Amino acid sequence: MNSKLNTIGLFEAKTNLSALVSQVQNGSIFVIAKRGKPIAKLEPYDHNQHKNMRDSLEQLHAIRSTIDCSINIKEYINEGRRY
Repeated sequence: MNSKLNTIGLFEAKTNLSALVSQVQNGSIFVIAKRGKPIAKLEPYDHNQHKNMRDSLEQLHAIRSTIDCSINIKEYINEGRRY
């Protein structure tokens, strides 16, 4: 897969979006700039990245569900002031 990185202006991207999308399907990546400053990136969609993110969020939820929510923060603060 071709992963060539190209920088293009916002007007050019807007004018040629269909052609850019076709090139992205073939592996090209475009950085879209406005007044010379990068503002966006147009690249192929990565299904695996979103699957990994979903798995990570599920793991985080599982960890959070094991945390004891009856902890009183003020008690810990006052305990720390004793020393």
